[in-house]
Amino acid sequence: MKKTICIITLLVISGTTFGQAADKHMKNLDPGFVHVVNFWLNNPDNKDDQKQFEKALKKLMKKSKHANTQYFGKPPTATRDVVDDSFTYTLIVSFKNAKEQEKYQKEKAHENFIDEAQSLWKKVVVYDSEGIKL
Repeated sequence: MKKTICIITLLVISGTTFGQAADKHMKNLDPGFVHVVNFWLNNPDNKDDQKQFEKALKKLMKKSKHANTQYFGKPPTATRDVVDDSFTYTLIVSFKNAKEQEKYQKEKAHENFIDEAQSLWKKVVVYDSEGIKL
C-alpha cells in the first residue's frame, strides 16, 4: 500500500496522469503536506455513479481555497504484486503545511463534497505525509 502511494506521488510530481488530463485546475505539488485519499465506490462500474463522483471532485477542486495540488485519477491495472489497484479513485491534494490542511478539512467546498458524494462510496483510506527537506 505504501509503495502505491509513493508511485502515485511520483506520477503527480513527474506530471504523468492516469485518468485525468492536466487542466487549469492542476497546480504544482506543494511538498509541505500531501493528502492522498483512496475511494472505493459502492458500484465502481456504474457510469452514472462515476460521473456524479467526478463532478463532485471537480467542484471541490475548483472551489477549494486551500488545496494546492489538485489531482484525481483511477488506478491502472496492476502488473506487479506490490501495486494495489483495488480502489476506484485517488484524490491527491497538497498544502503548504498541516495548518492549511486543517483549514481545508473545515472549508465549505470540502464539506459540500462529502455531502454530495459520500453515499457513493463504501470505503475511504487517507494517507497524509509531511515533507522532509533533503
